[in-house]
Amino acid sequence: MSTTSVRRTSTTLADGRELIYFDDSEPFVSGAATRRLDDPRPLVDRFAPVVGDDDVARPIESPELRRDPLTGDWIPMAANRMNRTFLPAAASNPLAPAKPGAAYSDGEIPAEDYDVVVFENRFPSLLNVPGAGDAITHSAGEELFVARPANGRCEVICFSADPTASLASVTPKRMRTIIEAWADRTAALGALPGIEQVFAFENRGKEIGVTLHHPHGQIYAFSYLTPRTQALLTQAREHFERTGGLLGRDILDAELRSGKRIVLQTEHWVAYVPFAARWPVEVHLAPRRDVPDLPALTDAERADLATAYLELLAMLDRFFVTPDGDPITLPYISGWHQAPVREGRDLSRLHLQIFSVLRAPGKLKYLAGVESGMAAWISDTTPERIATRLQEVAR
Repeated sequence: MSTTSVRRTSTTLADGRELIYFDDSEPFVSGAATRRLDDPRPLVDRFAPVVGDDDVARPIESPELRRDPLTGDWIPMAANRMNRTFLPAAASNPLAPAKPGAAYSDGEIPAEDYDVVVFENRFPSLLNVPGAGDAITHSAGEELFVARPANGRCEVICFSADPTASLASVTPKRMRTIIEAWADRTAALGALPGIEQVFAFENRGKEIGVTLHHPHGQIYAFSYLTPRTQALLTQAREHFERTGGLLGRDILDAELRSGKRIVLQTEHWVAYVPFAARWPVEVHLAPRRDVPDLPALTDAERADLATAYLELLAMLDRFFVTPDGDPITLPYISGWHQAPVREGRDLSRLHLQIFSVLRAPGKLKYLAGVESGMAAWISDTTPERIATRLQEVAR
C-alpha cells in the first residue's frame, strides 16, 4: 500500500457523474487550496427520462450485453457512443482545464488547472442504470439469443492539463501520481457490486484511432471476464496443474535466463519482448515480485515503476526514425493485465503490455484475413529483432 503524497478529492458533475482530482502539487496536495468542485453546465441528470419524438418521456435504456452463441463472448451494444466527441478543435477540447476568466465551456474538468484527474465517461459502453438489474433475457424467445444489461463503469484518466503533452513527457513525480490513480481506481472499481475485472489502458496516436489527442487513458470495470483474460486464466490453470508453478512467474524467469529479449531492468521491474510477440513492436513490463494487481505494489515498486515506465516509453519513441534520422513518435496501445476481482486471482500475475500497429515508418499492420477472420496471428518480424532494436536505442 502506498503512502506517497497525493491528495484525492471527489466531486459530482452536473449530470451526476463522479470526478476525482489527484493532486501532487501545492497548494492542493496539502489541502491549503482545493480545485473547483462545482460544475455550472446546464446538463440534465444522465439517468433522467428521455423524451422521444412522440413527446413521451421514457426511462433511459441500459446498454446491452449480448452473448455470441458461436464463441460465448459477451459483446456490449453501446449505440450511445456513435455520437461521441471525435477529434475536436483545440478550442473545444473537453479534456482541457477551464480557461481562466472565460465563460465556462462544455469541458469535463471545472478547474482551471489540474495534476491528474479521473471522471466517468460521458459516452460509456458499460453503465449501471438504476433499476436495470442483471437478469438474463432471451431475445424473441430464442434460447441461443442471450442478453443482459451491460453493467459496469467506464472512466477517463487525464495525465496532464497540457493538451500538447503526452504520457511519455510527464515527470517521474507526475507518473507516480498516475500510478497512484490507477491503483486507487482498480481498488475502488473492483469493490463495486458485480464487477469481475478492472482494465486500465491508453490508446496513443491517430493510427490507433484515438478520438481525442489530449494525453489521457481509460479505465474499464467489466461485469464479466474478457476473452483475453479468460484465455490467460486457462493457460495459467493448465500450467499450474501440470507443473505447480505460477505461469507469469515462470515466464519471467525463463526470459531472464534466456536474456535475448530483455530490454530493460531495474531493481523491481523487468521489460522484455515476449517469446511469441504478435505485434510489430511489443513489450511486456513485469514486476520481479509476484503481484496480482496495481494496489498490491509497495511504495518502492511504485516509485521504481514511475521511472521504468517513462524509460520504456522513451525507448519506444526511438524505435523508428525518419530518413533524416529523427525519432518517430510511436502509436501504441498500453494496458495493465491484472488479476480479476474473484476468479483466478491465485493464478494471475500483474504485467503491462505495450504494442504498436506501426511495422515501419508510414506503414501499418492491418489485421486482415487470417488475423481478423480466424484470430490466427502472423508476425511480420521476430521478437528477437524487436528486442535487438530496443536494446540499440536504450540509453
